[in-house]
Amino acid sequence: MAFKALQIGSGVLSAACLFSSAALAQLGASPLVIEAEANQGQAQAIINVINSGDTPLRTRIYTEPFTYERDKGFQTVSSSSNNLSPYLQFSPTELTVPPGATRRVRLRAILAPSLPDGEYRTAVFAEALKESTDASGRRVGVITRVATTVYVRKGDVDPKLTVDSATFNSEQKTLQLLVHNTGDASVRLGVNWKLKQGETVVRTGESIPTAIVAQGDRNLLLNNPQSDPSPLPPGNYQLTGELTWGENNSNKLPFTVNLTIPTR
Repeated sequence: MAFKALQIGSGVLSAACLFSSAALAQLGASPLVIEAEANQGQAQAIINVINSGDTPLRTRIYTEPFTYERDKGFQTVSSSSNNLSPYLQFSPTELTVPPGATRRVRLRAILAPSLPDGEYRTAVFAEALKESTDASGRRVGVITRVATTVYVRKGDVDPKLTVDSATFNSEQKTLQLLVHNTGDASVRLGVNWKLKQGETVVRTGESIPTAIVAQGDRNLLLNNPQSDPSPLPPGNYQLTGELTWGENNSNKLPFTVNLTIPTR
């Protein structure tokens, strides 16, 4: 069974003493999200590692377990009961990508029959090490990496979503919707929403797709305060809409929650 590749999400990170926007722009990967249902315990896929710069990139490939935290989003973790890494083979593990070129990394997941049904996930990183100099001329290593998140599902697993509450994030000046996923599969979902005060509609919007892992929750940021015509005044509101997910957003869950914007 081949993986289903989804061109959604992103995972570019830099861990270094010196931040290099040029290095970040040079390294890429596609797709950024891969999903699969294991067939007889196996699945396979390809990740394309992309060098859009004008110098060769020496790159290594490795995995780390990850999660999506309620407010921080994507985070790598030291261990996870759903870690796919021990069951994922990939080749090559190191490669040099010429300027303007793309190189393939082949993935193969092999899940033992004894593994319990559920979802197994990991982040596959392509990491390029480049040397730069700081303002004083010292050589500094800059590590830039890009992640593809990989999900493999064994058995009959599905997300199970509930809307908990809506709040106003006073620090970011945004509306946020707390959604729980009590199911055994992760999900990427969007939100179509409408904010009303009494019978008057004061805002409408559509959020970008956001991941919620199995047995996890997320505060989904709904509006972009920079594009809002004016700040929302304090008061009581009603937030209505629907969660959408799955192929062609075929799964929908309507919701209605109350929201209070406090006096500043």
